[in-house]
Amino acid sequence: MTGLAAASARAGRALHAPPEDFTQVELVWIEKQVEHWIRFGREVREQVLDRRRRVLFFPPGTTFALVRWAANEHGTVLSRLDIMRSVAPGEVCQTIPTVTPGGDILLRVDGWPKVERMLQHIDAIEAANIDPVEVAPDHWRHVHNRLAAGEPPRAYTTQRHRAFLLRREIGA
Repeated sequence: MTGLAAASARAGRALHAPPEDFTQVELVWIEKQVEHWIRFGREVREQVLDRRRRVLFFPPGTTFALVRWAANEHGTVLSRLDIMRSVAPGEVCQTIPTVTPGGDILLRVDGWPKVERMLQHIDAIEAANIDPVEVAPDHWRHVHNRLAAGEPPRAYTTQRHRAFLLRREIGA
């Protein structure tokens, strides 16, 4: 199962909700020029625009990571990783290119060394058998603030994750 069917089966959501209820992320892939991809996230719908562009639809409250890279004849001109939470219609949000209407930015890093460090951080979370989509939003904010201050972030452990899941369960 691939594409639209796989996304709907993974998310277990109806595909008949209006597109404006979802956060839309346009991905572009022009080899060695512009490359956008989702590092993690659970889209519920995908619309292929052409061989180089597609749009993914995320329901409100979904966390996802968007990586954007661009280059010209002189080398890399953009390396950025944004981890954000999709928003409900009418909810306040920050705007991001290729993301409609925008999202709640949990983490933003610029420059390939920082992006690479974040990708390694995400890999470490996955190595602990934790889905990055399920990570506490406050952890991503913590990582953003530590990187901005030039300090190493705390690791996201299974104990921290368990505590977050328990807090979420009781509504704290």
